[in-house]
Amino acid sequence: MCLLYDTIIVSEDDKFMNKVVRAAMLILLFSAIVPFRAYAQDSSFTQQDRDRLTRLEEGLKATNQRMDDGFKALNQRIDDVNRRMDDVNHRMDDVNRHMDDGFNALNRRISDLYGLMYVLIGGMLTLVGFVLWDRRTTLAPVVRKNRELEERGDKIERVLKELALKDPNVAETLKHVGL
Repeated sequence: MCLLYDTIIVSEDDKFMNKVVRAAMLILLFSAIVPFRAYAQDSSFTQQDRDRLTRLEEGLKATNQRMDDGFKALNQRIDDVNRRMDDVNHRMDDVNRHMDDGFNALNRRISDLYGLMYVLIGGMLTLVGFVLWDRRTTLAPVVRKNRELEERGDKIERVLKELALKDPNVAETLKHVGL
């Protein structure tokens, strides 16, 4: 059958693959035979071998115990570190909460200062308005009195000019005064 298979395969790559497959089959065949030879050898187990195994088992038990103890200690340390980290986190949360409270209080005070500033500005504007209103109401009688006095002065000047037309002494006096 191998001859028929070889005649069907034409390319070099296929021939190479055929050789690889044959080599793999031989390796599998030898690997199946070799373990039987190993089992077929003398397997006498001596007291010395048993003692050696017992010592190995005891050593493994001691090593396992030390590793278990080490892992327990390591777990304990990790738990301690986690507790400390939790404590630090709680402290940080407290600090953040206190800082937030402080910032909130500061914001309230600034808001209060803004309100106080608005009240002061309103009070100043009211005072300026009152001063202007009071000045106007205070000056109105003075302006009226001043106008009356000017009108009276104009009347007196007209009277004197009319008298100056009739009396030369009055005219001379008016010239001397600059009217």
